[in-house]
Amino acid sequence: MFKIVLHLLVFDFICSMRYNVPHKIKQFCFVLIKLSIVVGAFCFIYSKIIENENLEFNKFVAFLNENDVFSLKNSIILILLSSFNWFFEILKWQHLVNIVKPISFKSALEQSLGGLTASLITPNRIGDYGAKAIYYTKTLRTKIILLNLLGNMAQMTITTILGSVGFILFVNRYQLDINYRKVASFGALILLIGLIALFSMTQKRFKIKGFSIASLLNFIKLIPLKVHGLNLGWSLIRYLIFSFQFYYLLTVFGVNINYDEAMIVITSMYLLASIVPTISIFDMVIKGSIAVFLFSYLDVNELIVLSITTLMWLLNFVIPSLFGSYFVLNFKLPKPVE
Repeated sequence: MFKIVLHLLVFDFICSMRYNVPHKIKQFCFVLIKLSIVVGAFCFIYSKIIENENLEFNKFVAFLNENDVFSLKNSIILILLSSFNWFFEILKWQHLVNIVKPISFKSALEQSLGGLTASLITPNRIGDYGAKAIYYTKTLRTKIILLNLLGNMAQMTITTILGSVGFILFVNRYQLDINYRKVASFGALILLIGLIALFSMTQKRFKIKGFSIASLLNFIKLIPLKVHGLNLGWSLIRYLIFSFQFYYLLTVFGVNINYDEAMIVITSMYLLASIVPTISIFDMVIKGSIAVFLFSYLDVNELIVLSITTLMWLLNFVIPSLFGSYFVLNFKLPKPVE
């Protein structure tokens, strides 16, 4: 993890250099960094698939064949759902970036999938911010990072709202044994942190990379309401797509459950998984553990739940990141977007 983060930092440093280092040396280091990102991502993907302690690879493949998961019909539906999921993410990114610089859908595709590959093993996909910013000149990078944050915040907002509703319904329906005192203490801590953050935002001397929090908030306020609305709308569509994909896989594995009941558990799962800080490469493990716990209340077989979370990870993260590796390897430093 730390090596990849270091590579991204060095990547940014090389991009900011002008005449201090000979061009051939910069190009050589640039190629090494790109190779390191791609090879590192491939190695971690391989290790998590083959050396998964919760689900043996051979057992996983046999179980998929047994349930005919990759029949022609299922394959088409699953691929379409994953494609639409990323289509709306790319569309969302294109329209966000258009605020500071118009880009084509193809450029948004390259930046989104390239960023996914670079971020695969960084905490909470932080590497995505640096990878997308690298496509732009230094004067635009702060705005690009803010726009990326805005897009992620919209997705998190949808996850939190729908997840909170789902989790409340889940708790009421299945009578979970919750220590409300600890929950209240945790809530008070979050509130305190929020108040401290709010106070910091009002202080003009508090800056991030030379920008005060107030100026950053003003930048967000200057964005048209229509853009904020589309940002939330596409985030909602994405959420509905990948949550339905999870439900569809439940039906493929023969789980007899109605959509409403399944969504209560699925939304709760995504909410709890989003709270836990993690590395994208371990996202499958985190979601798998939470999903097994929640679906145990519906008496769904553990092997089915683990297989579905693994398939969701493969379809929506691993396969797109493989395409993203092509963009990482073909990224040319002398010709950024701007």
